[in-house]
Amino acid sequence: MPAHISRPVTVLPAHKVTTGEIVDDILARHPDHPRRAALPRVISSLRVDTRYFTRPLTAPTISGPAGIEDRSRTAFADALAMATQAAERTLTHAGLAQGPDPGSYADIDAIVTTHSTGWAVPNLDIHLTAALGLRPTVRRVALTTMACAGGTQALIRAIDLVAARPGSKVLVVAAEVISSVYNHADTSIEAMIYKALFGDSAAACVVSDEPLGPGLRVDGPDDTFEFVLPDSADRYSGRIGADGFHFDSTKAALSAADDVLPTVLDWIGPDRPAEFAAIHPGSPRIISDTAAALGLDDTAARHSFTTLAEEGNLGGVSILRVLERTHADPPSADAHGLLIAYGPGFATAAVRGTWTG
Repeated sequence: MPAHISRPVTVLPAHKVTTGEIVDDILARHPDHPRRAALPRVISSLRVDTRYFTRPLTAPTISGPAGIEDRSRTAFADALAMATQAAERTLTHAGLAQGPDPGSYADIDAIVTTHSTGWAVPNLDIHLTAALGLRPTVRRVALTTMACAGGTQALIRAIDLVAARPGSKVLVVAAEVISSVYNHADTSIEAMIYKALFGDSAAACVVSDEPLGPGLRVDGPDDTFEFVLPDSADRYSGRIGADGFHFDSTKAALSAADDVLPTVLDWIGPDRPAEFAAIHPGSPRIISDTAAALGLDDTAARHSFTTLAEEGNLGGVSILRVLERTHADPPSADAHGLLIAYGPGFATAAVRGTWTG
């Protein structure tokens, strides 16, 4: 049973923050840092020029003294607001009929959400069911700790749902407020990198067994891939403290994507090489190394590089944003392509398909 992924719609928050502003903030807050002189160079190597935060850089819940309660409550509220906008816009763009009440979408049979920043019970899936007026019987899958792999993982679950129940229309929504881990209590070089790497956003798309316009057609669940690198749980990890959320990594994290790419290539096989790819913009190295392994150059990975430069690493939203850019500058019809993302675990999620014009 084929599954078609509609054009995603991304919502970016209001506060555009430049890398220069972040460097200035870090240097002002850490005048005695042992590697202070190297920080601007290290941060510039990320090739992130701007990113968007839901709150100003100076807000208590970003560079200020807010604790875990305020940071968590604010992050979830902001994520829900962006997620609702993204969902409404993608449903309108997909031409799905609303229900009898304004703002309700009776044609949606299932919703898959991914959200790793902030904490809430019930989670994003329940809140969106109410905000969008989805049927009370809508099926729900809530992915809450996938982080950067979340968008691709959510697409995989949606493809599974469509295969299990033909005719279903599945709404996929990703939302991340990663500015919530911008915390001056973290002083390692890795922490300084993460302050400048991440941005906030939400995105949504629809997966169904009928096309809703041009996009990626996936032949079925066999064209999805999930892999957890053995003994790698410490490479990227989240941590909660009284002062807020924290994101940690080890030196082994630098080579994690390279460590899984041979397994990805075995799954792809020699018969359907990728002609285009939407690669998670986790870093310049992740994009370039993945593209090279797939036999593609940096030009083929331009949508990932542009996303990284203009919006940063958007966590679980990233792959949907790169796919949205791919729609604006698409490959040729019937080209074979790949969506691939990496996240804590160290987990890899990928989807292969064919572009339909």
